Amino acid sequence: MAGIGIEGPVAAADRGWLERMPKVELHLHIEGAIPHAALWELIRKYGGDSRVPDVDALAGQFVYRDFPDFIDRWIWKQGFIRSAADYELIGAAVAAELARQNVVYAEAFFTPSDGSRYGLRPPEVAAALRHGLDSVAGAEVALICDVCRDLGPAAAQRTVEEIAEGARESGVIGIGMGGSEQSFPPEPFEAAYEMARSLGFHTTAHAGEVAGPESVWGAIRALRVERIDHGTRAVDDPALLRYLAERRLPVTSCPGSNVATGAVASLDEHPIRRLLDAGVVVSVATDDPAMFGLSMAGELAALQDRLGFGADDLRRLTLNAVESCWLPGDRREALRARLVADPSWIG
Repeated sequence: MAGIGIEGPVAAADRGWLERMPKVELHLHIEGAIPHAALWELIRKYGGDSRVPDVDALAGQFVYRDFPDFIDRWIWKQGFIRSAADYELIGAAVAAELARQNVVYAEAFFTPSDGSRYGLRPPEVAAALRHGLDSVAGAEVALICDVCRDLGPAAAQRTVEEIAEGARESGVIGIGMGGSEQSFPPEPFEAAYEMARSLGFHTTAHAGEVAGPESVWGAIRALRVERIDHGTRAVDDPALLRYLAERRLPVTSCPGSNVATGAVASLDEHPIRRLLDAGVVVSVATDDPAMFGLSMAGELAALQDRLGFGADDLRRLTLNAVESCWLPGDRREALRARLVADPSWIG
């Protein structure tokens, strides 16, 4: 795909171009992308929280000491999403924000096990999100069911089995696995992933975010994933880096997220440039943008300003996302053609 439709200079720090450019995002958690105004609406609905007297105070809740602290804040936030109507609301709010950012296609995670605390089955959560997502024009969003490694392999298998009910109607095309990677390695989840493939789902997993290269190898060898989410620590193993590049096994990289959770000490130390230069099919994403104060244009601008990425590099990351996505071949090529034909593709 090199050299096709990506050429053209753009000045450094041209945030306007990055805002206008059509974008594709493959690593986005819907519950971590809820705009603060929508989350505040839910907090008020359920009686508020003394730590958050107004919507402006939400930003203070989303500052993290480390990755476990981030997980604790995630659990706190999830306590305000309790009904199908709540999921429909956040689906619409996230879709509107994606459309505002000109993210034309996204594959987004959702965690149905969090809804089970309030009596919601995974198919109900997926259907409610789909209603909300489809109520807003401008961004196409496919869903990836997060089986949440913290709940263990048996729970993961139950979630996979349940989410298959109505998956086509709800636009659930794959499964993934987030959560506390440092405590729950991938290998015990092999049966859940085998079940997912037998049911026709695509597969990915968070790996190499807060655990080492062995976690990425485990996702590859035991889970047989089609994509790696984060993959930050892959650069610590030259053999793994070569494997990813040679097999064109995609990596969805989330630099701002990794810095916010302490998985990487600073943006200057982030290995996304090493992944790209090694020939890995790496794309960029925001992960949990409302919890980290991120946007796709902001992430691309940071790579341009802080890590020396040129305009062609940023376009390459975007085309890598197209190559990595799970659209059928003809639709993937149509998406690519749509991007490069857009007047804002060059600048």
